[in-house]
Amino acid sequence: MKLLNALLAAALMGASLGAAAHEGEDHKKKAGPVKKEQKDWGIAGDAKAVKRTVELVMSDNMRFTPDKLEVKQGDTVKFVVKNTGQQMHEIVIGTKKVLDEHAALMLKFPKMEHDEPYMAHVAPGKTGEVVWTFNRPGDFDFACLIAGHYQAGMVGKIKVVAAGKSDGHTSHKH
Repeated sequence: MKLLNALLAAALMGASLGAAAHEGEDHKKKAGPVKKEQKDWGIAGDAKAVKRTVELVMSDNMRFTPDKLEVKQGDTVKFVVKNTGQQMHEIVIGTKKVLDEHAALMLKFPKMEHDEPYMAHVAPGKTGEVVWTFNRPGDFDFACLIAGHYQAGMVGKIKVVAAGKSDGHTSHKH
């Protein structure tokens, strides 16, 4: 009985840690339509609305190619993400603050599973996709948050230019 109680307590602790890791985020696999939740960096996009396809390569030198993108506010972008390396990589789009927090959790819980429309896990030699609508202007980031990869500099930047502005001299405070 003591063993059963200990196992139950450990399971409950693990469940609460998992819940705290992604408070308020839904972890269902993509069985139905993608959950459209507005984030600071945009909202899940519809494949039918894609205006631009961007091919990104992830490699074991802990880099994305390209690592800087500029998109127009309102554009829906399909990221085709190729993993040319020998190890698992992922792309997660967000703000620097969100990525920093998520990366810290991934160091503590390296086996933590997550599945959101702004991320894709890509096995070695495989290709993944993210379709995202950038409906807010600003400077955002993308990164591989697998433990150690973010810390090694596997990051990139996305500049979302405000609708009606094409001079690249937009200033937004966050």
